[in-house]
Amino acid sequence: MNSDSIETSFLLIFTLITFFIFLIANKYSFKIKNGILLDRDFSKPQAFHRLAVSRSGGIAGAVAINFFFLLNYLLYSEILYEYIFICNSMFFIGFLDDLKIKISPIKRLLMMIFFLTFLIYLIPINISYIDLPILAPIFENNFFSTLFVSLCFLFIINGANLIDGFNGLLTINLIIINTILLYINILSVNNEFVIFLTAQIIILLSFLLFNFPKAKIFLGDSGSYLMGSLVALNAIITNNLNPDYSSFFFCILLFYLFFEVFFSFLRKIIQNKSPVHPDRKHLHMLIYKVISPKFEKNKDSGNYINSIIINTAYFILVIPALYFAKDPVVSRYWFFSLMIIYFFTYYKLNRLTKK
Repeated sequence: MNSDSIETSFLLIFTLITFFIFLIANKYSFKIKNGILLDRDFSKPQAFHRLAVSRSGGIAGAVAINFFFLLNYLLYSEILYEYIFICNSMFFIGFLDDLKIKISPIKRLLMMIFFLTFLIYLIPINISYIDLPILAPIFENNFFSTLFVSLCFLFIINGANLIDGFNGLLTINLIIINTILLYINILSVNNEFVIFLTAQIIILLSFLLFNFPKAKIFLGDSGSYLMGSLVALNAIITNNLNPDYSSFFFCILLFYLFFEVFFSFLRKIIQNKSPVHPDRKHLHMLIYKVISPKFEKNKDSGNYINSIIINTAYFILVIPALYFAKDPVVSRYWFFSLMIIYFFTYYKLNRLTKK
């Protein structure tokens, strides 16, 4: 059996097992003692569901990705240290919240900063190339490089958690990002990484079957932290493997995840609010406020249609960047253009929802 056949068989087996992992999570998570994994809090700002839903998607995702790590080791004798340690540590931090263990947002943020900084320095994880000369000195110093990479992870992971409020919103966004990264690595013939990205897309699609259009399970904080750390690593590794691509292109690709956090943080500070406490003023929530009156009779439709609208807009704005992904000047201008588009859209929606 040649290597292509082995890899195809490997992915087929992984697909079947991953689907059954999510199927089991969906069927039996309600039976766990005291319904500890059920999300019954309908009053929190990011809650848009009306019935108790299990937050077992993160557990299923963690089981599936660690199962891949095991299969990958058995087939290729390769241990993906950076993924194993960072993704699992972020999963467990989020899992504490899913278990309803009370940890203040500040303490949780400090835990994330500690683990990310420690692991990124220890492994180590570096961004080997960035086409912005002003940042070059940062990457020549291990301490500042570690802090910068940790900050990147922090924004992406919290961005994933922040937009994970509507059915399919985060998952579809991650599928688009990982598919584009997959395309780049197929062109570059990074075969082993292609298999790993394909496996991640399989996990996301399996979860989407139980989360969209009607949510039977949620990712929970554990799942959004896990998936956020995965996509952050995917982007950094793809950037390092493909130095001919502008690093600004990867910023464009991750724009919605990290800029939503950055803008939210800035907005709350200007408004003299705590930047770590949630509110209903995020872009995806404003869009929902605008479209929800049209779905008064079926609010579930408004939930998933909001996800479709946002991800369609994201896709339309990001896909053209592939054509000039190797041009740092055009990529840079496109990135700053996205910032202007975001500010303008937010301003218009905010005014519209105040009327």
